[in-house]
Amino acid sequence: MKYIEWFEAHGKKHATIMEKLKNKSDAEVIEYFRFDNMVKEEPEFCPLYKDNKKCHDYDELNCYLCACPNFRFDDNGIKKEEEKTVYSTCGIDSKDGSLYIGDDYIHQNCSGCLVPHKEKYIKKNFSRNWFDIMKNVNQAK
Repeated sequence: MKYIEWFEAHGKKHATIMEKLKNKSDAEVIEYFRFDNMVKEEPEFCPLYKDNKKCHDYDELNCYLCACPNFRFDDNGIKKEEEKTVYSTCGIDSKDGSLYIGDDYIHQNCSGCLVPHKEKYIKKNFSRNWFDIMKNVNQAK
């Protein structure tokens, strides 16, 4: 699956949940997206939920920003590094991020980074429209 396909599909799932929560306060919305609640209430939101598995080993994992607003992608490639095409990067060069490097590609690996999954970060960057928060991730625009 291409990044843009996942991005668009995930944004639609997020919007569907937000429609259900339209009468909730921002704080209640953020609380709703806590991992333990999402596993029970929104099992289709993430494929890991069926196994009650987290993408990050963090007790207070919040899934509101499942995708990170600091992630940058372009399915056609952002740049070239030597003979490899870079398809995704971290916009803040998180010290907890790393790279998947193959024979001819480089992808950002965010699995060690918790930045977007902490409620303090979510509150600081909150918008009820996920696409507004994520406006800078698609570098193909």
